[in-house]
This record gives sequence, structure tokens and C-alpha cells, in this order.
Amino acid sequence: MNLQEQIDHTLEQKIENPRPHIGGSTLGHPCDRYLWLAFHWAVTQQFPGRLLRLFKRGQDEEASAIRYIGLLGAKVTQQQHVVDFGKHVSGSVDGVITGLPGHELAKVLLEIKTHNKKSFNELEKKGVQLAKPMHYTQMQVYMYGMKMDRALYYAVCKDDDRLHTEIVMYDHQEAVHAVERGQRIAMTERMPEPIAATGDYYVCKMCPMSEFCHQTQCTKNVNCRTCIYAGPTEDSTWKCSVHDAVIPYNWQLQGCEQHALHSELVPWPMTFNGAGLPQLNIDGKQVVNGLSGPGVYSSKEILANPTLCASADPTVEELRSRFNATIVEAS
Repeated sequence: MNLQEQIDHTLEQKIENPRPHIGGSTLGHPCDRYLWLAFHWAVTQQFPGRLLRLFKRGQDEEASAIRYIGLLGAKVTQQQHVVDFGKHVSGSVDGVITGLPGHELAKVLLEIKTHNKKSFNELEKKGVQLAKPMHYTQMQVYMYGMKMDRALYYAVCKDDDRLHTEIVMYDHQEAVHAVERGQRIAMTERMPEPIAATGDYYVCKMCPMSEFCHQTQCTKNVNCRTCIYAGPTEDSTWKCSVHDAVIPYNWQLQGCEQHALHSELVPWPMTFNGAGLPQLNIDGKQVVNGLSGPGVYSSKEILANPTLCASADPTVEELRSRFNATIVEAS
């Protein structure tokens, strides 16, 4: 393994925890289902080391942009200021500029982005609203939250260090629509329909949710947000109906032993047995899901090997009972 491979491998091992909210940077995404699945932590997005380095380069560019703006006599404040819209929708701004030449009497929202050459060329040709509608919506939402009427879009081409700067004026209707859409998606229990029926649609081709939507219809993740007993509340918290308590963020990441798979996140029909426990119809058999025990299978067991869970194999059941064994994914 050469040095680059070692660096990339090290970066890939540092998995970042998912964001707890629907962020302003994603509100312009055209697919409701994408936002819902991301909010429910149903799909883990894994990136190769090279892309992680590119992401970090974009973050590092912010300091340079702020420094260059300062050379003009302007001042950037409120970096990473959080704008909270309630109902699980929020975001953080790159900064607020005062004294920007040509806009000295106004406060100007700052949004900094990096682009490859192809993306940058399209941006120069079409402008941010048409070339990067998600970035445009992000600025509208942040202007709404900050009560500002203009934003500076500061774009850097990573290939040749060209700059594209563009003043974007506030569009109240666009901003309110985006925020209300995010709130609606966050608070809905049912998973929205996908943007396309097949995975060959251009939005779906590079989407991390594509495998779920167009192949498995099954989450691989066990956490509070993939559990049928947990749900978002209007005060931007998550509450568990089993424990009748608000779930702290750090607890949400793992879930508890009573986790039961959300019916929207598995391909098997769900009903409830006489004891009120959820049961999944897998291969024509009713598989009870919940705290692992005789005749009851944990979510991790079901996701690892649903066919074996449905088989009710007496040898497997004896091993589970006598040795507290668990079903794991077949090698």
C-alpha cells in the first residue's frame, strides 16, 4: 500500500456521524425521498478517500475566500452561524459580509463553493440559479433565516483557481417554499415516492439512495431513526414510544435492543401479533421483530439473514436459546 493509499484508507476509517437535521444545503434537492431517507439515517453514505480529500479542500477554501474578501476592505463575520427554522430544518452560513464594494450599506450573506472545471464552466455560462439550483436554494433559505436581501456566491475552480462571484437577490417565495418542504418531509411518517420509477434517471444514477429505492427497498442500518417506535417531534427532537422519552442524539446513533424495523424501510409486509409486537412476512412466514429471544429476532439478525430468520430451523433456535447465539450474515 503506497502513501496515498494509506492516507485515503485512514480517512475512510473516520466515519462521520450523520447530521441530526435536514440541512439548508440539501433543501434544494429535487427528490423528497432522498431527503426523507437521509433524515432517517436509512442509508450510510460512504466516500472514497480521494473524495474526502476533495471535500476537505472545499472547506479549506473558505479561509482563503474570507481572506481575499478582506483585502477589499470588507469584513466577514458570523462564520458557521446556525439558522434554525424549527421542525428539524436548520443550517449554518459561511459568513456575513459588511462593507462589500458596491454594497457598502447592506449586509451580504456569503456562500463559498468549489467546482471542478466542467462544473465551473457551466456556472460561468448559466449563472448559479440555473447551473446549481441547490446552491441557489441554500442561499435563499439562509437569507430568509438571517433576514437579509442579498448574497454573494463565491465560487472557485479547483483546476485553475478561477473565481466566479455573483450577487443573488432574495426570493421570499422560493425560500419559504424550501423551508416548508423540508419541515413537511421531516414530519411525515410515510416515505415519499421516489423522483423516478427506475434507477436510470439522471438524478438517481449517482444518488447514494439508488440501491435502496430501485433494488433492495431495505435499509442496512439499525438506529433509532430506522425504528418503528421512534419518531420526530415538532420541537426538533426524537421521541421513543417504548421508553416514553426524548432520545438524545448520541443514543439515536445506535438504538436499543428493542429496536424494530420501520415498516417503510423494509420490503416485507408488517403486521402486529397478539402481544403487540411487529412481525414481518418473510418468505411467507411471520417473523417477530424486537428484543431478541425465543421466536423473536432482533433487527440486526433480520437484516443479516432474513431467510434464516424465517426458516425457524430448530438447530438455529436451540443455539440461540442455549448459547445466546445470534444470527449473522452468511459468509
